[in-house]
Amino acid sequence: MECIVCHAEPVSHYAKINAQTYWRCAECQAIFLDQTRHPSASAEHAHYLEHDNRIDDPAYRNFLSRLVNPLLTLLKPSEQGLDFGCGPGPALAAMLREHGFSMTLYDPFFYPDVSALQARYDFITCTETAEHFHDPFAEFDRLDSLLKPQGRLGVMTCFLKQGSNFETWHYRRDPTHVVFYCETSFEVIAAQRGWQCQIPAKDIVLLSKP
Repeated sequence: MECIVCHAEPVSHYAKINAQTYWRCAECQAIFLDQTRHPSASAEHAHYLEHDNRIDDPAYRNFLSRLVNPLLTLLKPSEQGLDFGCGPGPALAAMLREHGFSMTLYDPFFYPDVSALQARYDFITCTETAEHFHDPFAEFDRLDSLLKPQGRLGVMTCFLKQGSNFETWHYRRDPTHVVFYCETSFEVIAAQRGWQCQIPAKDIVLLSKP
């Protein structure tokens, strides 16, 4: 079996929790759920409908500012962005529009217009989305193809703290979360595509395309 994040092999058994088997990659150190246990699209959609991520929610906007603020320091006026995996309440896109940026929305369940995937962008945001990727290697390749040269990719996803209890970790217990990254994971993802990788804070990754 090869790693779904970086395609290294082999991977090692990491944990079995109830009926869920998890694997860990020695190369990128990502942990991922066995692909036979991935949720169906209908189960994912039903779970996402339970989320209450409203554009006007101050707490949610403050949460997203952890990515927005460092990303803004890298962007130039009039650049065009894509909010990839924006969900039903695209608050991050709204925040960036307030700063004068043109934003396109894409989400396979809530904004499924594939014409958004025919353009190329100066920057892409991917917040609380990468942990849902059933095929991360292919998804990061797709994101690479959607970025213009010198483009930026901003990712927010929760890293497992060293020494934490994986079984009780709230992020693992979400049934739609199937892959879990750490800093090393993104360093490998970046190196494979010739990107530069910055991690300005825990759970925040800024990737730059040459």
